[in-house]
Amino acid sequence: MTKSLRRILKYSFSFLLALIFLYLAFKGVRFADLWVSIKSANYFWVLLLIPLNIVMNWMKAERWAYLLSPIKSRISKRILFAGVMIGYAINNVLPRVGEIVRPYVVGKREGISVSSTLATVVVERILDFMSFFFITCIVLFLYPYALDPFAGNPKLTRPLFLFGSVISLIIFVLLYFRANEFFRFLGGIFKFMPSKYYKRINEILESFYKGFAVSKVHDKFWIILLQSFVIWGINALIMYVPFFAFDALSKPGMDFRAAVVLLVITSVAWIMPAPGAMGTYHSFLVFAMIKLYSIDLTTALSYAIITHEIGYIVITVIGTYYYFKDHFKIRDAIG
Repeated sequence: MTKSLRRILKYSFSFLLALIFLYLAFKGVRFADLWVSIKSANYFWVLLLIPLNIVMNWMKAERWAYLLSPIKSRISKRILFAGVMIGYAINNVLPRVGEIVRPYVVGKREGISVSSTLATVVVERILDFMSFFFITCIVLFLYPYALDPFAGNPKLTRPLFLFGSVISLIIFVLLYFRANEFFRFLGGIFKFMPSKYYKRINEILESFYKGFAVSKVHDKFWIILLQSFVIWGINALIMYVPFFAFDALSKPGMDFRAAVVLLVITSVAWIMPAPGAMGTYHSFLVFAMIKLYSIDLTTALSYAIITHEIGYIVITVIGTYYYFKDHFKIRDAIG
């Protein structure tokens, strides 16, 4: 199978996934009622999502600067922000491609190794993953039934997910300070495998180790971790603020805690390989709002459309602006 054919199949699958989940999200809704609901929203609260989305992505650029500091101490925040926005804008169309493009943009502009820059993106993703598990732990302590609608056997799933979240967080902290020993240990475990498989696994382990190695900023570890939680906090605000835009969401239980629960659930949707979480975000969010908070389908879908599309448009517009302003060509990054 040629490289071009693999790409076509991969992107075709992504778009098909988005269409399937969009169908599931919109199934049964009356479009006339949906349009009335969206039009009648209080757009004072809706428009607040624009600065919140910009600040959140600027914070991601700030965190990235700390992760890159062992490679280059002074990096233009404007270039980092442009890299973040270009990467996410491309992800809105071509899933996962933005993760390759982003380090290329910054690496070329700042004259640093693209592979080293890519390695810091690996660490950034792991940071997001671990902080997600930590927040999920808190959610499950405060609201044990939050994930029940998505679990086949809640009594088994709840403790397993909680245990897994705690262990994952501990592993990350150990990894950050003892990466060399940990990856050497893992490499030894997989030595019994056939050489072709071992070689591939070793390459993956090396890429992870490289990420931790270039980001050894132990004196700034807690700042980076704090920044990660601030980013999650802004994300939660993005979920919370639009509650005030809909009368149907002004009910007991629809508070900041509910916003955090919905954030955790929709974060899973962002992991799926749909362009910009199109469809996956909407269906996960609508399902959760109906099952957990008894919100009607029309309001839940209106809320999902507004929260998703505001972020989608902000990222796409700013990312496209920087894409053309910096005379960037996507083929230069992905070949």
